[in-house]
Amino acid sequence: MIKKQYGLIGKDITYSFSQNYFTEKFKQLGLTDSAYVNFDMAKISEFGDLLERQDNLRGLNVTIPYKQAIIPYLDSLSKKARQIGAVNTIRITKKNKLKGYNTDWYGFYHSLKPLLRKQHTQALILGTGGSSKAVEFALLKLGIAYKFVSRTKQDNEFTYEDLNQEIITRYPLIINTTPLGTFPQVDDKPAIPYEYLTEQHLVYDLIYNPEKTTFLRLAEERQATIKNGHDMLILQAEKAYKIWSKRFQQD
Repeated sequence: MIKKQYGLIGKDITYSFSQNYFTEKFKQLGLTDSAYVNFDMAKISEFGDLLERQDNLRGLNVTIPYKQAIIPYLDSLSKKARQIGAVNTIRITKKNKLKGYNTDWYGFYHSLKPLLRKQHTQALILGTGGSSKAVEFALLKLGIAYKFVSRTKQDNEFTYEDLNQEIITRYPLIINTTPLGTFPQVDDKPAIPYEYLTEQHLVYDLIYNPEKTTFLRLAEERQATIKNGHDMLILQAEKAYKIWSKRFQQD
């Protein structure tokens, strides 16, 4: 009998890493009373109905496009989630209060740090959604200066049209936080001038499916160091489970 329900909320999430990961984790731990499912929501306003339908819900992960939109539905935020301004993990307390956390920054920080070299002092963050906020937080902790890149002009940001050889050379760490290139649209890619990438660059894609996106493949062809989001996902998932276990250990 399922007594502890966990899940992922997002949009178009049939590809989800989380469901397979946690289903296998619960199996390995012998937690036959726990299950993890996907809650695909066309809009965030469906979240209230989800809570009413699930009376044994203990924890949730949050993915694109709701990492910021979920915040008004929560009762409280952890200090880091408040600083970041995005949530990817929710713990439901014994009193059925919803507390938001961010474990994305932790996963990104610890998967990026071993790859950094002395030249990686400035970064371009491609995209300005919820995932980009966790990347920004991690870069601040690492002491790496950064600029956001978006499709529309904002103060103190680059647009994709701004990117040229001088900028690409000046920012040898480039991180894609957009969904461009995610399966099944595997030919999509951020519109950067790939011809200016070199062996000095570290190019990181938060996407994990496919394993090597077009973004990463083109960077690799220019001898850049590349990294996908798989390790980040595992690290953030393990951190999320520790957060959920605060309640689990009390039951």
